Amino acid sequence: MPDTLDDDQLLAALQAALSAWQDIPPEFIDTARNAYSWLNVDAELAQVAYDSAHDLDTVAGLRSEPASTRVLTFASEQLTIELEVSEDTLLGQVIPAGPGAIEFQPPTGAAVTVTADDLGCFRVSPVPAMPFRLNCRTAAGADLLTGWVSP
Repeated sequence: MPDTLDDDQLLAALQAALSAWQDIPPEFIDTARNAYSWLNVDAELAQVAYDSAHDLDTVAGLRSEPASTRVLTFASEQLTIELEVSEDTLLGQVIPAGPGAIEFQPPTGAAVTVTADDLGCFRVSPVPAMPFRLNCRTAAGADLLTGWVSP
């Protein structure tokens, strides 16, 4: 292929690249998706222990005004993860405290990895408006995967 392409050659190359996925057998795509689902098979699944989105106002049985920050707690035998999710930032802490890597996983697009400090604190910003889950790997060897969170 020459070093430079005219507009027609560039358009043809782009069309060929975009249509190449149609040549992949559906069985191959299914196999790849199934293999990817095993990526976190060793991670312990954390259960939602608390979600402020489900709190009700006890006065007169009415629902309170929506809070600007949602508080969530995920718990497992090894770890607890406490989260505060606002419009643009997710603040979290891993308990017991300690350093680690927190992978913020949206359903589509690239995952973002942040570091938990010695106190187990971490921050993700900005928080997309789509569901996400966290995969926490501590320096002590714990591996925890949360369920999906809808902001």
